[in-house]
Amino acid sequence: MNTKTQTLFLALAFVALIALAVFAYNALSENIIPQNIGITPAEGEGSNPSEEAEKTAAPDFTVFDADGAAVKLSDLFGRPIVLNFWASWCPPCRGEMPDFHAVYQEIGEEVTFMMVDLVDGRRETKESGEKYIAEQGFTFPVYFDLEQDAARIYGITSIPTTILIDPEGNIAAGVRGPIDAETLRKGLKDLFGLEKK
Repeated sequence: MNTKTQTLFLALAFVALIALAVFAYNALSENIIPQNIGITPAEGEGSNPSEEAEKTAAPDFTVFDADGAAVKLSDLFGRPIVLNFWASWCPPCRGEMPDFHAVYQEIGEEVTFMMVDLVDGRRETKESGEKYIAEQGFTFPVYFDLEQDAARIYGITSIPTTILIDPEGNIAAGVRGPIDAETLRKGLKDLFGLEKK
């Protein structure tokens, strides 16, 4: 095989690999996180209570609490869940954390907050995440994705990402990018009837 043929073959293989990666990402995104990015009910939900909407079960994963104990997402079903993927090095994540903390303080007994720190061992470590949370005085529960189980299962490619899960363990809504306290409050009220008392 001459050099031109080899180069052409490698270029075609590279293009095919990129196309496959884009296809896989799009398929995961469409199947895991609803594309209604405004914390609004998933399609069909909330429009007519008598209609049974098709629901998407939230894929289960295992993360670790500050003491190193394994915690499965499914262990927390029974109340609505605010699932947030973040890292301490991420400016938009840092920007929304005070808003999440404010809402947690308002209605944290009625909804489960699952703030998942995406630990990669290089840019983000458990120690850097814990240090940031302690410095800011946040009291919501923080979990560490030490084995990248949650990030892989949910196809997380950008942070912050927030997913609201109903008490039965179905995805109700999802948002890629930062949100503020008002948006989170509205989503929790519209989807689950939860609000500050």
